Amino acid sequence: MPGTARVPRVLSIAGSDPSGGAGIQADLKSIAAMGGYGMCAITALTAQNTRGVTAVHTPPPEFLAAQLEAVGSDIAVDAVKIGMLADAEVIRTVAAWLDATRPDVVVLDPVMVATSGDRLLAPDAEEALRGLLTRAHLITPNLPELAALLGEPTASTWAVALDQGTRLSERTGATVLVKGGHLAGSSCPDALVDANHPEGPLIAELGGERIDTPNTHGTGCSLSSALATVQARTGDWQRSLAVAKAWLRGALEASGELEVGHGHGPVHHFHHAQASVPLAEGEFTDSLWEDTAKVRAEIDALPFIAELDGGTLPEAHFAYYLTQDALYLNGYSRVLARASALAPSEEEQAFWAEGARVCLAVEAELHRTWLSRHPVQAHDAAGQRLPDVSPSGASRGGAPRSGADGAGRPGPVTKAYVDHLLAASASGSYAVLAAAALPCYWIYAEVGSALHARHAGRSESGKHPYAEWIGTYADEAFAASTRRAIAYTDAAGRRASAPEREAMREAFMASSVYEREFFDAPRRYA
Repeated sequence: MPGTARVPRVLSIAGSDPSGGAGIQADLKSIAAMGGYGMCAITALTAQNTRGVTAVHTPPPEFLAAQLEAVGSDIAVDAVKIGMLADAEVIRTVAAWLDATRPDVVVLDPVMVATSGDRLLAPDAEEALRGLLTRAHLITPNLPELAALLGEPTASTWAVALDQGTRLSERTGATVLVKGGHLAGSSCPDALVDANHPEGPLIAELGGERIDTPNTHGTGCSLSSALATVQARTGDWQRSLAVAKAWLRGALEASGELEVGHGHGPVHHFHHAQASVPLAEGEFTDSLWEDTAKVRAEIDALPFIAELDGGTLPEAHFAYYLTQDALYLNGYSRVLARASALAPSEEEQAFWAEGARVCLAVEAELHRTWLSRHPVQAHDAAGQRLPDVSPSGASRGGAPRSGADGAGRPGPVTKAYVDHLLAASASGSYAVLAAAALPCYWIYAEVGSALHARHAGRSESGKHPYAEWIGTYADEAFAASTRRAIAYTDAAGRRASAPEREAMREAFMASSVYEREFFDAPRRYA
């Protein structure tokens, strides 16, 4: 599995380009552009510019080994990108280090063939490089390099290229990125090929149009190091490729702004400098969920959950929970209505508006039935008795909960939670409001589905005093609404600026803590 560091620590093992467009320099820029912390071990020094390479100096392999040892002995490495390896001894040095450290993500860009078509490696180095391929998780050759690794002519069609990529994947055990940049025509497809996938050969193809620019110096270096960085965050090559390819497209389109050199200029690695680091689909909400792992574990361990599960929960506690559930939704419906007003698309507007409506309508009969039979005597934070309450309301089991009929007052947790949500709605940020509202869907759905799954397997479920209530957790409509709420919040996070994402993270965490306190409130106040 890839490293879980918020900022991936990525090591580039490659040659140096003093003009800054390729090699180590391009790698470090790409890693930074993708939100990583870049490190390097230099395999070769070159004298080059946008017109070509004029000289190469290879430091002793012992010095490369010392660089690798210095970095690896002190810093955790989440991903490794390997580029130019000048000779067989250098390749063997890198192989030995990989065998000793076993990095979670290894991307190998086999630098073998110059743009002119000249071979860059001696025969013994090419053979050593083929052995190194088996230590990589992803191999990113261009078409001439792909052909050289197989000892075949360069592919002239996309079908032949895919076939070559599949056979290289079979031989190495690695995923191969087949790149169509050297093919003729206006299209520029890429494909991830995993011939060893347990479900059979897997080809995930991502199309694209060729960018008309002479500034292509270092594109292979840049793409491979970007992929290593994003993969350390996502753990999914297909998602990582989608992010890295979209970023590289923008870097090519903006390359003319740099005005570097008189030959094949570099790409613009920081064309998106005014925006946030690009995120893969689902990556932002995945990170929110990981942030709340401790809070969710604490919810699972609450006496309320265990007693509800086992059927031993005091009825007064359950009635208090339902009462506060209904009162909470009276405020939550206003929050969802505000989310609808701020939403950027008609689809999202309709979703949140429907959620607000459902808050005041769905499953009211179940609440009314329970609370009319079991009025609750609650207390406020100071221990003072509150009036008996029997509101009608709705559970989040089919959608968010219903509003109260005014017969009671919110408890301390309910009031604090609603105040937090109303503050988020007053912020004017749709993204922050969506993040604040999401735990009411997501955490409740997860807790409920776990309870229902355990309850469904019990033969004595008919004797369970809360069987009818727990049965509502199987509602697929609420599960579908939860998935949509997650998707909309994730999309808002991907559009957001870095400061706004941080505000979203804080809002989501605060709501998650209130969810925990809401489940625990009956024990303290009922």
